[in-house]
Amino acid sequence: MEVPTSWDSLRKQARKLEAQLDEQMNVYRKLVSTNVSTKGDAAESDVESWIERLIKQLQQVNSHMQAWVSSGGSDMVSHTLTRHQEILQDLAQEFYRLRSSLRAKQEHASLLDDFKEFDRSRLDLEEGGESEQHTLLKEHASISRNTGHMDGVISQAQATLGALVFQRSTFGGINSKLSNVSSRLPTVSNILSAIKRKKSMDTLILSLVASVCTFLILIYWITK
Repeated sequence: MEVPTSWDSLRKQARKLEAQLDEQMNVYRKLVSTNVSTKGDAAESDVESWIERLIKQLQQVNSHMQAWVSSGGSDMVSHTLTRHQEILQDLAQEFYRLRSSLRAKQEHASLLDDFKEFDRSRLDLEEGGESEQHTLLKEHASISRNTGHMDGVISQAQATLGALVFQRSTFGGINSKLSNVSSRLPTVSNILSAIKRKKSMDTLILSLVASVCTFLILIYWITK
């Protein structure tokens, strides 16, 4: 993806990617609401890959916009960047949540199929008597259930990791913006420093008061 060099170009690129991402999310929502199969199909995989690619591209554009703001952009530019970051965060978090929900549905359907297959096989074996195949079938059904459960847990962990990584990048941008504001407004920086000193002094005073009270209670308890 070619990186735009001006703020207006960055905004246009961000809006274009947001529109494409929102369109793909509508398709994905329908897939999640109607999917009842135990395994994902090609259409589902294609949509997920396309959404992940759009999220990465939009993150890159937002990073370039953040760099533009940090270099001395106006308050209006900063507000525009914040809005684009919020849109990306909402869409990304919804995608991770829907993907996790879809994996859970597929795991549940797979477990039901395993149970049905096991019951059918068990009835067939009971009619023909106990055998070594019966034991092997039980072990196979147990392994299938455990494997399905592990796949679901791994999928949810990956979704959570993706959300945490995205939030980390968002918080990094917020910290950078705060630093930029502080450097441009020395008065704000001085006020923040004064607040920190006041907080430290209050903490020290409270600690001294607590220590004195504890000492007096100890003296009273000993002399009582």
